[in-house]
Amino acid sequence: MASPIPSPITSEVEAQIRRATHYPHAGYAPHEPTPRQRLALLLNIRELLYGGAAGGGKSDYLLMAALQYVNVPGYAALLLRRTFPQLAKADGLIPRAQEWLAGSDAIWSAKDSMWTFPSGARIEFGHIQHENDKYNYQGAAYQFVGFDELTQFSEDQYRYLISRVRRPSDPGVVLSDVPLRIRAGSNPGGIGHDWVKRRFLTEENDARRFLPAKLGDNPYLDAEEYAAGLQLLDPVTREQLLNGDWTVRKSGGYFKREWVEIVEAPPSDARAVRFWDLAATEPKAGADPDWTVGAKVWEKDGHYFVGPLVRKRISPQGIDSLMLGTARLDGNTVPVRIEQEPGSSGKIAISHFAKLLTGFDVRGLRATGSKLVRFAPFASQCEAGNVSFIEGPWITDCIDELESLPDGSHDDQGDAIAGAFNELAGGGMSFDDALDLMKGAA
Repeated sequence: MASPIPSPITSEVEAQIRRATHYPHAGYAPHEPTPRQRLALLLNIRELLYGGAAGGGKSDYLLMAALQYVNVPGYAALLLRRTFPQLAKADGLIPRAQEWLAGSDAIWSAKDSMWTFPSGARIEFGHIQHENDKYNYQGAAYQFVGFDELTQFSEDQYRYLISRVRRPSDPGVVLSDVPLRIRAGSNPGGIGHDWVKRRFLTEENDARRFLPAKLGDNPYLDAEEYAAGLQLLDPVTREQLLNGDWTVRKSGGYFKREWVEIVEAPPSDARAVRFWDLAATEPKAGADPDWTVGAKVWEKDGHYFVGPLVRKRISPQGIDSLMLGTARLDGNTVPVRIEQEPGSSGKIAISHFAKLLTGFDVRGLRATGSKLVRFAPFASQCEAGNVSFIEGPWITDCIDELESLPDGSHDDQGDAIAGAFNELAGGGMSFDDALDLMKGAA
């Protein structure tokens, strides 16, 4: 992980920043950038996440960055929020830009949500409320794309917009000198917390950095009054917004780590089942796809033991090898259960795995009810102290995911554990078996 630039900036660092090349701008901002903003404006890097804490001047920075090259003919910038109402609210980017640019030589088009400048450069305002809305920008070419509150976007939306950051085939001499930039401001939390943290704070990549900025870095706010308001928030949100803490996270309340104990092994005579939640997605650089998870759960005298889990991102061919190898290690006394997708494709898949695992007790189980409904019986037993986890390196990631339900970026481990638990607790009848039984009774 690359070391973030310290916050707040010392007077010595500030002096160095001011001695650096003056950042290009068209004079539209009503105030000078803060030292932190100036540094972000000067950084020659493709991707930058700015902020973290509330009050660090993220929105002002994004608008300043978008304005940097509006004197260049052909320059195009795009500023995004997840929904249009977020763009248009009182402190949103559109009213902020109108406050800055009203009375200037720039022209506003409400129909197109766009400012056009005498050079012909433009700044557009857009949103990606639904996943497929990202395709509204297909074919577009921007030299700057800015995301306001990045953790409200999905990683697929972000990655698709990166592909729109380019120059026209014949950019012209001046435009060819404009850097291609993706900039974002965000607090921790939100649906995209995990992937944003991974991309900018965890992974090592010279093409992207995180520049933290806190309330103390912004002299244009009444820091004392602003901080007092943040003190009224719950502890997790307060740490995220006041201190920009990416390590704290909200618990969904469905699972708490203090409910379970860690043990070395289950009893030797406990019965077990292995349940698979499949995701045939190979890993790709920078992506965060679902996982294939095989959860093993044991039971003895009403007490349940979880783990170790098998968890991988692999191709469909890799899944076959993984399932067969795991079944052989478990032994043919451990039933294998697989979540069955609806329709004929689900039946075909289960038939394939039954042939693959010849000699093992294999069944497909159709999911009924929501994920949380299926997880609730397991969580209830955890809260009652009737669940232990088997010691191993898999535990931390698993418990982090379970605590984040239902708002975390993944639920694969929770789905697999719930499937195995419900099979043990419910007697092991498949959906098709239940239908056949009801038909016979009729």
